[in-house]
Amino acid sequence: MATHLATRSGVYADSVTLMQVSQAVAGTEGVEAALVAMGTPVNLELLPGMGFDTDELDAGPNDLVVAIRASDEDALAAGLDAVDASLAGGGGGTRGFGAPPAPRTTADAIDEDTTLVLVSTPGEHAVAEARDALAAGVDVMVFSDHVSVDDEVALKDVAAEAGLLVMGPDAGTAIVGGVGLGFANVVSPGPVGIVAASGTGAQQLTCLLDDAGIGISHVLGVGGRDLSAAVGGRATLAALALLDEDPATELVVVLSKPPAPDVAEAVTTAADAAATPVRTALLGPGRDDLTTVAEGIATALDRPWPAPTSWPADPPPRRRPGRLVGLFAGGTLATEAVLLAAEVLADPVHANVATDVAAPLDGAVTADGHLVVDLGEDDYTAGRPHPMIDQSLRLERIAAEAPDAAVLLLDVVLGHGAHPDPAGELAPALTSALDANPGLAVVVSLCGTAGDPQDREAQAAALHAAGASVHLSNAEAVRTAAGLIEA
Repeated sequence: MATHLATRSGVYADSVTLMQVSQAVAGTEGVEAALVAMGTPVNLELLPGMGFDTDELDAGPNDLVVAIRASDEDALAAGLDAVDASLAGGGGGTRGFGAPPAPRTTADAIDEDTTLVLVSTPGEHAVAEARDALAAGVDVMVFSDHVSVDDEVALKDVAAEAGLLVMGPDAGTAIVGGVGLGFANVVSPGPVGIVAASGTGAQQLTCLLDDAGIGISHVLGVGGRDLSAAVGGRATLAALALLDEDPATELVVVLSKPPAPDVAEAVTTAADAAATPVRTALLGPGRDDLTTVAEGIATALDRPWPAPTSWPADPPPRRRPGRLVGLFAGGTLATEAVLLAAEVLADPVHANVATDVAAPLDGAVTADGHLVVDLGEDDYTAGRPHPMIDQSLRLERIAAEAPDAAVLLLDVVLGHGAHPDPAGELAPALTSALDANPGLAVVVSLCGTAGDPQDREAQAAALHAAGASVHLSNAEAVRTAAGLIEA
């Protein structure tokens, strides 16, 4: 056995790059465990569980930590070579380990044909980059999270004064002129434009519409907080105006997690005044779920509506008493799950998403009763990739929650930017969970299109073969899962 645990001080690489580096090292022959990550508290807490002794490790958030355990010294050396090769090559590109940082997005760094800049840096740096882009006269999509509300409001006010649009911060999904940004599924062009204060909500809606043969003109993701009282729908109103003027858009959908009531009223007023027909999909108690919204869009466009495909578990699970546990990568899918499960279940649903019907977790990571957790919340993504990219945290939670659960509910989100083979990791974990708890039922919400690079049919088949009931409609998946719980 050979072990290496060391820091490379003062070196930074983004979390997505480091996840790819860790995977490359872990795949090296003879390497048994590997983590290449920034020395954030969250990442450092992972090391003891992987078998590394951190008593003498001196690392901070600005230090790169390299941890490898291998079968022998030769395998360890090969693992270290893989670290350097990945950082200097495909993982880090020409700006890998030790190279100068990327240029700032000042006017000098933006080509004269540039119309949109995507900012994906740590939150503390994102605001400056976005301001530079606005100063250069281009729209901005801020993929980064961990940006303060005050900074978000200030950026959007600057954009409004310049007649520009700021999407985000924490804008995970957009499709602009047929180009997917962030997490985006492969969809056909078409007449529906979407303003989305919701990333996975936009993905669910576009996927359901694509299956119905209805294409998308643009998806303008404005950030999950845009319809909060503090932000006031600044980007939503601006994006709605842009789509209203777009000749390729015949119908606009405004999509959001539960909005602040005053902001929802302002958005509804603007929608009523638009020349283009506008439908709102503002999630909340008693409001339409996203599948119902998609069906309504098909009806409004006079298109047929095929029921979303599902692959029921075989044999069908029976109702049973106990806990429903939902472990989600998508915040809006988790929110929809809480809203719909609360309509069915007699006992409260504990959750870390903001709804009027959820019982708050108050900082806890689990609960004795029904539980829905959005693992993409900022508390879980500090210093580590989003769970749609890196499933390690969810795999750990499946192992921890499954023995005491009656029903396990998961979302799996496909598309560009997401994990290349989520079922390849989840299916063995589900098989193990069902072996450990034969009374467990597993229900999966699979969000994707037939054109996505992960091969949606193969993903569904793998999850179904592992024992899960699989549904393309998140709403149907939630109702199926909640319906398996006896009062």
